[in-house]
Amino acid sequence: MGSFTGRTAIVTGAAQGIGAGIARLLAARGARVVIADINEKSAAQVADGLGDPSFAVGVDVGDPASVAALHEEVISRCGQIDVLVNNAAIMQFTAWDDVDFDEWHRIMRVNLDGVYLMCRASSARMRERGYGRIVNMASNTFFAGTPSMAAYVAAKGGVIGFTRALATELGGYGITVNAVAPGLTMTEGTLGTPHEDAFAFVGPGQALKGRATADDIAPAVVFLAAEEAGWITGSTLNADGGFVRY
Repeated sequence: MGSFTGRTAIVTGAAQGIGAGIARLLAARGARVVIADINEKSAAQVADGLGDPSFAVGVDVGDPASVAALHEEVISRCGQIDVLVNNAAIMQFTAWDDVDFDEWHRIMRVNLDGVYLMCRASSARMRERGYGRIVNMASNTFFAGTPSMAAYVAAKGGVIGFTRALATELGGYGITVNAVAPGLTMTEGTLGTPHEDAFAFVGPGQALKGRATADDIAPAVVFLAAEEAGWITGSTLNADGGFVRY
């Protein structure tokens, strides 16, 4: 996966779960990682675990002013942005009949609007330097059409479409844009929620048996974020143990 020495990476939603796993692996490969999360206390704990030069910044990815402030701080402290991982997301488990517009908008604000805002701000900095790696976190629920997650599935489908379009827009500037679609993963966001019960259904459908952890997903992201992956763009890589095969 190569070295990230001298690279600055922003990982949103990195205070726990898959985001924290991605941050740990990037840091282990030499990157200075910005732990960007709305949960500032937990983000700071993750950053402390990584040590210097990584650090935490509080951000609400669905708020333009908050995203702008994050980028101002990162540029002030680091001078550059080389890698952006859009991992921040919120999940739902709501029957379709109960999904009102407020619920729909709540999911879209973070899961799709947040990706747009972060890509808009980071790519502007990447274009100045003629280099960048953007990895957007999608979900295999888009391919499976998972029930009781209509807004989430729609948002993640939007992420995949946006990834393809943005790859076309930014390719001429030396910036790649790809997506990773994890399957059901053992994280704080799934354990202790109705999603935990889905492991019994998902497991038998996987080609690879077992329950994924954040450390199973992170290598796919870091691979696409590496300098050596410079001829891959506009792609979506499933990391779900072979639950979805195409």
